[in-house]
Amino acid sequence: MLKSYLNLLDHVAIIMDGNGRWATKRGLPRNFGHKAGIKAIERTIDACLKYKIKYLTFFAFSTENWKRNQEEIDGIFQLLRDYLKENPNYFTQKGVCVKHIGDLKPFPKDLKNQLVKTENETEKNKNLVVTFALNYGGRDEIVRAVNKVLKSDKKEINYKELEKNFDTNFLPDPELVIRTSGENRLSNFMLLQMAYSELYFPKVLWPDFDEKELLKALKVFSKRERRFGGIKQ
Repeated sequence: MLKSYLNLLDHVAIIMDGNGRWATKRGLPRNFGHKAGIKAIERTIDACLKYKIKYLTFFAFSTENWKRNQEEIDGIFQLLRDYLKENPNYFTQKGVCVKHIGDLKPFPKDLKNQLVKTENETEKNKNLVVTFALNYGGRDEIVRAVNKVLKSDKKEINYKELEKNFDTNFLPDPELVIRTSGENRLSNFMLLQMAYSELYFPKVLWPDFDEKELLKALKVFSKRERRFGGIKQ
């Protein structure tokens, strides 16, 4: 049953929530939770490779995350910077292609350069496309896409034209969206792309997410009836 449903599942998107609470429960600074969350990212990548999922997207830093204190923001940037620098062969060895969505203009120059370098080095990898949503927000993406269309010679805006200008134009819409920590919100993530996504809200905090938790999500997905305008798939 699960194997047959995985044929209908190309893209899993994850809202990684609970890092701060994970750290607080242990009497640690919040950035310790973000560091533990990196390990969960690696475990999830390995599990998606195992189950032959083609696309995996992580909501890593939202347009609203700038409201956090500067120390936490700097810590998140440093973790991402170190992760990309210290794993030059990790993605290539696993055949993972790294991408990003979101507006990188406000990010530190060295971090932007490191991300672009990683994307260039992995662009030919075929086993799994891993996308990091960085300074990403669904509303912001829609506004930027509309402005791109308005600057063209198009006389009217339709969804197909809008979709071409989304950050996610290289991705299929996610069939399954997971938000950890038990919160039941979308938090401005892929608002139009997940119009027909199956949503799953486990209580596990993100740093504790692993293959076992992913398998639970996949089993829940396998029991859902995929419907598009009342038509069962």
